[in-house]
Amino acid sequence: MDSEERAALPPALAQAADAFERYLRAERGRSEHTIRAYRGDIDALLIHAVTEGISNLGEVDLAQLRRWLGEQSASGLARSTLARRAATIRSFTAWALREEIISVDPSLRLKAPKKEKNLPAVLQQQQLGRLLENLAVAAQEQDPIALRNLAMVEFLYGTGIRVGELTGLDVQDVNRERRTVRVLGKGNKERVVPYGVPAEEALGRWLDRGRNALIQSQSGSALFLGKRGGRIDQRTVRSVVDKLFALLGDTSATGPHTLRHSAATHLLDGGADLRSVQEILGHSSLATTQLYTHVSVERLRESYRTAHPRA
Repeated sequence: MDSEERAALPPALAQAADAFERYLRAERGRSEHTIRAYRGDIDALLIHAVTEGISNLGEVDLAQLRRWLGEQSASGLARSTLARRAATIRSFTAWALREEIISVDPSLRLKAPKKEKNLPAVLQQQQLGRLLENLAVAAQEQDPIALRNLAMVEFLYGTGIRVGELTGLDVQDVNRERRTVRVLGKGNKERVVPYGVPAEEALGRWLDRGRNALIQSQSGSALFLGKRGGRIDQRTVRSVVDKLFALLGDTSATGPHTLRHSAATHLLDGGADLRSVQEILGHSSLATTQLYTHVSVERLRESYRTAHPRA
C-alpha cells in the first residue's frame, strides 16, 4: 500500500494498524523487515475491508476474512504467502482483542493452506571447500575487501548465524581466545555461538590487516565494514555471496541463508544432536530445526539411490 492509500483509510482503522506496528516494534522486538511484512498484510486486509463498507475494526467478521484470503488465493498467491497473511491477521486481531479495540476475535476459526515444505538449498561440503579456497586465493594479495569477504563467509558457514546477525556484530562481541561470538538474534534474544579454527584465522587476518585499512570515523565498533568504512549492510553481503555461488558453476543456490542451511545440515550429518543445533541457530522452536533432519535424510536417500546396486 502506498502512502495515499494508507491516508485514505478511515481514522479508526489507520489508528489500529499504527498502534499494532508500535506494539511489534516496542514490545515484541520484531525486525524492521518483519514489521514491514506484517504492516503490508494488515494494510491489504484493511483496504479490502473498506471496499466492503467497513470503517471500524469491530465490524470485520470471519466471512470477510475468508473472502479476503479467497480472493488472494484466486489471484495465484503461493500457499506460503497465504499462510503468512493468515498468521499475521490472527496476531493482529488477538492483539486488538487484548487492547479492547474489538470485543470478539473474528480470526479464531480462520484457516489457510499449509505452507509447502520446500527443503532448503544446501551446498555439498566439497562445494563449500571450493568456494572457500577461491576466497583464500583472492585474500593472498592482502586486499582488505578480499580479507573481509573470506572472514565473512567463514563466519557465516562456521557459525550458521543469519546475515542480519552478522552485520550487527561488533568487535567486542567476539571472544577470540574461546572462539565464541555473542549474537543478538530474533526477538532480541542473545546467544553465544562457537566457531572453528579456519574462521578464527580468517577473522584474525581481517582484523589485523583488512579492517584497519578501511576504518573511518563512522566505523564505530562494527566488526565488518563496507568499502567506505561504515558498517557493512545485508545487501552487500548478499551480493558477495551470490557472486561466489555463481563462480562455482554447479549450484543454483543464492543468498547467505544457504550457508546457514548448509552449516545446520553438515552439523547433523556429522552427528550433532538436534538440541545443540537448535541452540546454535537460535531457533525458538525445535520443529524449525527438525526441517534439517529431512534434508539429511533426503541426502542419505540420494546417496543410496546413486550407490546401491539394488536401489
